[in-house]
Amino acid sequence: MNKLILNTGSQDFILDNLSSDIMAVLLARPIFEGISQKELAEQIEAKKKCQDKLPTWFNTPKIYYPNKRNIEQTSSEITATYKAGIVSGRSLVDLTGGFGVDSYFFSKKIDRVLHCEINPELSDIARHNFKVFGQKNMECHAEDGLSFLKKTTTKFDWIYVDPSRRNDKKGKVFLLEDCLPNLPEHLPLLFDKTEKILVKTSPLFDIKKGIGELDFIKEVHVVAVHNEVKELLFVLEKGYRGSIEIKTADLYQEQINSFDFELGDEQEVQTHFGAPSSYLYEPNAAILKSGGFKSVASTFGLKKLHPHSHLYTSDKLIEFPGRRFYIERSLPYSKKSFKSMGISKANITTRNFPMSVAELRKRHKIKDGGDRYLFFTKTTGDSLWLLDCKKAMD
Repeated sequence: MNKLILNTGSQDFILDNLSSDIMAVLLARPIFEGISQKELAEQIEAKKKCQDKLPTWFNTPKIYYPNKRNIEQTSSEITATYKAGIVSGRSLVDLTGGFGVDSYFFSKKIDRVLHCEINPELSDIARHNFKVFGQKNMECHAEDGLSFLKKTTTKFDWIYVDPSRRNDKKGKVFLLEDCLPNLPEHLPLLFDKTEKILVKTSPLFDIKKGIGELDFIKEVHVVAVHNEVKELLFVLEKGYRGSIEIKTADLYQEQINSFDFELGDEQEVQTHFGAPSSYLYEPNAAILKSGGFKSVASTFGLKKLHPHSHLYTSDKLIEFPGRRFYIERSLPYSKKSFKSMGISKANITTRNFPMSVAELRKRHKIKDGGDRYLFFTKTTGDSLWLLDCKKAMD
């Protein structure tokens, strides 16, 4: 960490060159003594990536940034705020602290937060930034989180861990036992120091595999931002053997679209099927990832078009955590029937359909865009159908 970068001159240069060509910055003659052009370029690139993702950091003077890869891998403010809403109590240790975004937001809810980061430079950066923010209830430990736990005699209200999905020997991995740290292997150590654990995993992670690998799961949170799943969160409570609650959240700046259900109930819920009616419903990405296909139909009193299509219909328009459409036309799909509709521009979605969006666009010469939405799907009886829709307005 080069503290000369925090001088007023270099900070002004970084701010003034956020829109500059990075190569031009790199190739220019050194401007400030003791600071390389590469270091300035790295600060500029990293700060730019924070503008939308981490506005608190972006808008605060004297923040020191790691390389842009660390920024890409860290939580966004909106998801970190959501995670902070899960925890409570007097103490929390973040075993995989990184840039410190999650730790910072935990410190808004928890009296004492410990940030463990094995990379000493990244630990120094986090410590500096926490001081800039004036967060006095945070401690930084430049060491491996598991090593810290083994040495400490302290008991914590919560342990937070975000295992690395990259393994030096196996590359990118999708099982928790292959991540670093190996969480299933070290759960006994964690539960020796706490009663509650919050685990963050990749949005690509398989929820069922996670349930199979971890003990005492109480909740699984599927967190999306603007209808794109960003992370999965597992809440573990020592000794818990009850039903697992699945919580879905689609986050926007001003609101959260949520839907919760019991995992055990999903298999027992009776689903009703029906042909396309007046309105079509497409669950948001968090619900689709959660697998709560029967529960969402039952909760909102909707009929499903097909067991594997995950599209729903009703006669009357209702509030729904996802997209809602008015069905203008529905008809069995064929090249001839599509041609008769005279459609040349539309937004296309496929659900349980034998052709991709790209194949359909090419086959029917459909341009993207406009206010028409075409759904290509299967209905009961495995029939291929085309639904011509417009967004439903209250």
